[in-house]
Amino acid sequence: MRAGHILLENGAEISRVEETIDRICRHYGIESENAFVLSNGIFMTMGNHREEYFARVQHIPVSGAHLNRVAAVNQLSREIEEGKYRAEELEKCLDDIEAMPGKRQAVQILASAVGSGTFCYLFGGDLSDCGAAFLSGLLLYVYVLNISAPRLSKLVGNILGGALVTLICMVLYHLHFGSHISSMIIGSVIPMVPGVAFTNAIRDIADGDYIAGSVRMLDAMLVFLAIALGVGLMFTLYHRITGGILL
Repeated sequence: MRAGHILLENGAEISRVEETIDRICRHYGIESENAFVLSNGIFMTMGNHREEYFARVQHIPVSGAHLNRVAAVNQLSREIEEGKYRAEELEKCLDDIEAMPGKRQAVQILASAVGSGTFCYLFGGDLSDCGAAFLSGLLLYVYVLNISAPRLSKLVGNILGGALVTLICMVLYHLHFGSHISSMIIGSVIPMVPGVAFTNAIRDIADGDYIAGSVRMLDAMLVFLAIALGVGLMFTLYHRITGGILL
C-alpha cells in the first residue's frame, strides 16, 4: 500500500498503481488482496477463511508529478518478483525512494525558460519572440517556485502566473523585443500546463477508471481555465487602462 501511495502521489496512472500492489502481494503469498484505487485515495482489503482480515484506507491529495519516484517503485516491484528483497528490507527501500530529491531550482528554472522559448518557436515565433519567451518562462518559474507553490492555492497561483507572463510579454513587446505577442504568450504559459495529469486522465478513462480519470481531467481543466483567466484578465486590464490594441 505504501508503494501504491508513492506511485499515486507522484503522478502514476491508476492501472500502474493497482498492478504494482498486485505484483508485491502475489510475490509474498497474499492471494486475497483487493485494491480499489482512485485519483486521491486507496482502499485496500485482504483476507479469507485462512487469513486474518485486514483493511486500510489512505487519502492521497492530488499533487504534481515526480516520475523518477514512479520509475523507482516500478523497478522495485520487478526486483521483488525476482526475489531480490525480503519483506523486512522493503521499508528502507521505500524510505529511500520517498527521499529522492527533486530537480534543483536552477535546473527547473532553466528548463522552464528553454521550454518556453522552444514552444514559442513551434507556435510560429521568430528568434526575437523566442528570446522574449525564454525570459518570460525564466521569470515565471522563479515566481512558481518561490511564491505560487509554497504560498498560494493552485487556482490562484495559476491565475496570477498567467497574468504574470502576459504582463512580461506585453512589456517586452512594447520594448520591441519580439514581434508576435500571441506566440510569446503561448510559449511562456506552457511550463504551467499539466501535461502529465491530462495524459494520465485520458489513459485512466481509456482503461475504464472513469471516476479517477474524471477527477484528474477536472483538475487539469481547472488549471487550463485558471491560466486562460489570468491571460484574459491582463489583456482586459491593459485595454481598460490604455485603450490600445496589441494584436
